[in-house]
Amino acid sequence: MFNAFERKVAARYLRARRGERFVSVIAIFSLVGIALGVATLIIVMSVMNGFRQELLSQILGLNGDIGVYSAGPPLTGYDDISAKIRAIPGVTAAFPVVQGEVLFSGPRGGTAGGIARGITPEGLAALPTVASHIIAGSLSDLTGDGTIAIGGGLANQFGITVGQSITLIMPQGRATIIGTIPSIQSFRVVAIFQTGMQQYDSSFVFLPLGAAQTLFQHPGAATQIQVFVQDPDHDSAIKQAIVNALPKLPLNIQDWRQNNDSFLAAVTVEGNVMFLILTLIIIVAAFNVISSLIMMVKDKARDIAILRTMGATSGAILRIFLMCGASVGTLGTLIGFGIGVVFCAYIEQIKEFVSKITGTPLFDPTVYYLESLPAKLDWHQVTEVILMSFALSILATIYPSWRAARIDPIEALRSE
Repeated sequence: MFNAFERKVAARYLRARRGERFVSVIAIFSLVGIALGVATLIIVMSVMNGFRQELLSQILGLNGDIGVYSAGPPLTGYDDISAKIRAIPGVTAAFPVVQGEVLFSGPRGGTAGGIARGITPEGLAALPTVASHIIAGSLSDLTGDGTIAIGGGLANQFGITVGQSITLIMPQGRATIIGTIPSIQSFRVVAIFQTGMQQYDSSFVFLPLGAAQTLFQHPGAATQIQVFVQDPDHDSAIKQAIVNALPKLPLNIQDWRQNNDSFLAAVTVEGNVMFLILTLIIIVAAFNVISSLIMMVKDKARDIAILRTMGATSGAILRIFLMCGASVGTLGTLIGFGIGVVFCAYIEQIKEFVSKITGTPLFDPTVYYLESLPAKLDWHQVTEVILMSFALSILATIYPSWRAARIDPIEALRSE
């Protein structure tokens, strides 16, 4: 597309001589702007992808992919129901759960609200988010009616260690002759887990299933059946299979999308808005390319006229300035791509370094719910960013190049 003559002239125009520094400075700023725009877009989109993946993995790892609830009273015969669901192809685990809201009270006073969940040993073992992140004690001791496993955030809040007790208060209580009295029960802490998600570590506790049934007054019943599947993105067939396997039960079946629809919608909207906002950086840099090329065309008007009188065609002039602008855009895009990929690869180390230099935490887990800054490169998105930057860079060079090709050599030399 470009012959040796056109490439040589374009390279010559990109190397500024004395008296041409201003145009060169504008071109450098254009290159830096494109590089920063591409790098910022890649980094921000990767961080948002990482947030989404980490939060979903934590949510699904603790709450399951599908929840089977009774449309009426709590589920009885939950062992048979769980066995029928586990027999469905694609289901990896299904177990009963008794869950409710409680108030926590520590030995030193103070209260906090949260969720108490009763679960079987098999079900707790199927939760890698908890079972693989025990920092004190052992889940094997979670037996009987007086034991409990709590999150690290809750343990720090109340200053509780393994072997000490925590009190659970049921706000709805039990009815007596003098009225409704809150149900209060103490449990011995046998395990402390640290999932890495502050929301769960500070508000979730796990009890043996029987203890939770007694606490929430659901003897011989479960509030839901948690189901884990092989492919959470394609669980519609499994939901229908559960309905077919349990035709006589009035069930309410919800998947992870329905349970987290507000979160998923917020993440999707934020991702789209951030993409549009950060694209403006590249567009502004593309306008700088237009400015630098227009100034270069005005500065090189005499050279263009001489080239035309020596036999260069208007198409050759057009391609020369197209090459000048495209070179700035291409180089800026490649530099931005390299910066973005390297930054994402070492984002945690960079965060720790900046935190150490400034002396302030840049990523508070109590605010962002995660203890580390995640980043996941989506190469499809990266490709879109690169192609968009290339396209904007090429579009920015069309008008100045067209103006250069339309310069009348006679008029240009006459003005000189």
